[in-house]
Amino acid sequence: MLHRRLFLVGLAASLSGCASGNMDLDWLGVAYDVSEADRRNYAALPRERFPIPAADLEKLDPKFRRQLVRYETAEPAGTIVVDTPRRYLYLVSGNGRAMRYGIEVGREGFGWNGTATIARKAEWPTWTPPAEMVARDPRTAPYARGMPGGPENPLGARALYLYQDGRDTLYRIHGGGRPSTLGKATSSGCIRLLDHDAIDLFNRTPTGTRTVVLQDPLLSRKAAPAQAARDAQGEDASG
Repeated sequence: MLHRRLFLVGLAASLSGCASGNMDLDWLGVAYDVSEADRRNYAALPRERFPIPAADLEKLDPKFRRQLVRYETAEPAGTIVVDTPRRYLYLVSGNGRAMRYGIEVGREGFGWNGTATIARKAEWPTWTPPAEMVARDPRTAPYARGMPGGPENPLGARALYLYQDGRDTLYRIHGGGRPSTLGKATSSGCIRLLDHDAIDLFNRTPTGTRTVVLQDPLLSRKAAPAQAARDAQGEDASG
């Protein structure tokens, strides 16, 4: 069982269309201060289908913790704006305010930008590796029909599915992030939050929500457009 668990954790970290490749190696070991409000926001969630432990806030840079901030935008209240260059996701509340979340974004060559709609939402979603990934790495073969939701699933506790003109872009806003890697370009295109934040965003966001993903010039030089990503990644890049 231990061997299988270690394999699944490694698989989720290195092979997912939306998973991190550098785990917690970038944290320098200097603990961040933690407020009581943050402790409440990131406390253990024992009533989840798969209980979620409290987030390790000493590894989570305060600027990437969930917080209500001033945010000037022409987008109407209820819009999600993904600020890829600054590694923030904003849920616009109007009156110059927004709820801000720290995120991980796609590394160079795997980013996506544009305007989309949240057409589907899922709790503890299934992750399905594309056929190309299964052919490239036989370890993913047992999950060719989908990895059920759970702690080892790369999509984490929640997923919001981005559609454009009625068609799945294959990009997701989802959980499964780590405190020490928020703010980094680590995924294969998807927008990753901590599970606590993914749950909070999920609860605040109805289907049909307009989502604007801003381009990061430094990461998008080699990024394929959505259609090329679909052609390269097969049926589903992440879940």
